[in-house]
Amino acid sequence: MIETDEFKTTRNGTTSYYPYIVVRNEDLKFPICVYRFNAQEYSALWMQCTHQGAEVQVAGSSLQCPAHGSEYDNKGHVTSGPATRGLRAFPVSVVNNQIFIDLRKK
Repeated sequence: MIETDEFKTTRNGTTSYYPYIVVRNEDLKFPICVYRFNAQEYSALWMQCTHQGAEVQVAGSSLQCPAHGSEYDNKGHVTSGPATRGLRAFPVSVVNNQIFIDLRKK
């Protein structure tokens, strides 16, 4: 579970929102990138490249694989190969300012 306020930042009295946060857990082999589109819409992406399994890196609204150059958009779709499958995306729900990511296998 993640609080929606984790995306919030205030600077000089102005509130804005980070476009994403990276969630790490010692029980998970790879981190999860959570993108915020609006107060109720988020995507949660497993940060493992579908080409050969390297950890992808977040670069703004995309994720890039340092091993062979595959790129994905903020919904996990392949935008540049050699990967041919999108990143694993987890179902996300928002209840009372809490973001729940369902990590169960499909």
